[in-house]
Amino acid sequence: MAAPRILAIDQGTTSTRAVMFDGAGKPLATSQIPLRQIYPADGWVEHDADEIWNATLSVCRAVIAQTGGVDGVEAVGITNQRETTVVWNRRTGHPVTHAIVWQDRRGAALCAALREAGHEGAIQNKTGLLIDSYFSATKVQWILDNVPDAREAALKGELAFGTIDTFLLWRLTGGRVHATDATNAARTMLYDIHAGRWDDGLLNLFGVPKAILPEVRDTAGDFGTTDPALFGRAIPITALVGDQHGALVGQACFTPGMVKSTYGTGCFVLVNTGAKALPSRNRLLTTVAYRLKGQTTYALEGSIFNAGTVIQWLRDNVGLISSAAESERFAAELEHAGGTGRVYFVPAFTGLGAPHWDPAARGAILGLTRDSGVAHIVRAGLESVCYQTHDLLVALRQDGIPSPPALRVDGGMIANNWLLQFLADITGIPVERPVYAETTVLGAAFLAGLGRGLFSSLDEIKTAWRLDFRAEPRMADAQRAALLEGWQDAVKRVMR
Repeated sequence: MAAPRILAIDQGTTSTRAVMFDGAGKPLATSQIPLRQIYPADGWVEHDADEIWNATLSVCRAVIAQTGGVDGVEAVGITNQRETTVVWNRRTGHPVTHAIVWQDRRGAALCAALREAGHEGAIQNKTGLLIDSYFSATKVQWILDNVPDAREAALKGELAFGTIDTFLLWRLTGGRVHATDATNAARTMLYDIHAGRWDDGLLNLFGVPKAILPEVRDTAGDFGTTDPALFGRAIPITALVGDQHGALVGQACFTPGMVKSTYGTGCFVLVNTGAKALPSRNRLLTTVAYRLKGQTTYALEGSIFNAGTVIQWLRDNVGLISSAAESERFAAELEHAGGTGRVYFVPAFTGLGAPHWDPAARGAILGLTRDSGVAHIVRAGLESVCYQTHDLLVALRQDGIPSPPALRVDGGMIANNWLLQFLADITGIPVERPVYAETTVLGAAFLAGLGRGLFSSLDEIKTAWRLDFRAEPRMADAQRAALLEGWQDAVKRVMR
């Protein structure tokens, strides 16, 4: 018999990836395809969900072939960009329009009207979320109101709604399973995280018919099996998890108070708060960390919309660097991100996330002098990610979360040691990078193994975490305070 393996799908904002793991959570093979970004208007961001599906099939088939075929593949886990919204035809399986991506701001006016009408308190009490077009509710509302005949078809039960996990599950199971997990449901602004169900009042408020919603299940468990025609035989699908929650699991942050920070397209800081859904007084989000065997573990989250996109913009839009790796060299060459002054880069390309939540803010580079050059701007871009993380950690402390003994980091940006050292310096907290940095997809594999019985408990998963690099804070308090004062001034200048 072939050794047991776990197929983990990581469908992210900028790529679709599959990783095959062995039964102990060790990566064996990886395949990845970039995802085209579609920008129809200012602040609008879309994906082609059919393109995502085709890429998913390709990367899964690639890692299955690279590891000896389908025999021995015991489970499939899916992790995904979260709030991104797809509405599709139940008969054909095809989307009625492009997926609306979590970064998309077209729902901002709807959200402003809801706030003006006094709905924010009630929505936050039920969902743990602030009213923002980041979440799925206004996205699905927009699709039903703006795609011809969509609302009529939805009321007839002809359409299905889901985040990317749900859409992929539908396609993988040949349309037999329309479901999501609690972590993804919690990001729609339609789900009561305390009662653990879709909320009728919210559905009415946003005009979303209940008939189009998926069933909400535990994060690890039975999600059906893949269509045998896809990979040669049916494979149990045993986990769905939103990407940031997957990273929390992949970082083994199972004890209340443990914090992880992911640096991908955006930056997302999550702290495990255990069985208590802790409300935030500082514009953070209360969310579901994971739900296992019917028991919900909660988290507080701060979301930064632009992190890795800073490096992409520097490389692809303005050509200041030729590769992401080059940013580390530029940053290390400068003692300061300025000549006579200091350069600050506020990357509000799609507004500012937590703790500001200003969708109208736009990016700016401030503090340029005659001797400022490429290296100053590049380093300021890297620093911006660290400053934004500091702001989130301050908000967590103000919500009663003590500073963690270490900040566990993951995502594509953390290969940059200079970035991690500046992060430790500006936050005053040690920063730890694990041996396997792609903890989002690792978390999906762990949860799929748990759902399939390959792992007995979270404690067994915890023993698989390994440290690769640790950065200790070494910046003087006075210097840190001065840098942060400049950053806060720069942020104020871009807010509307």
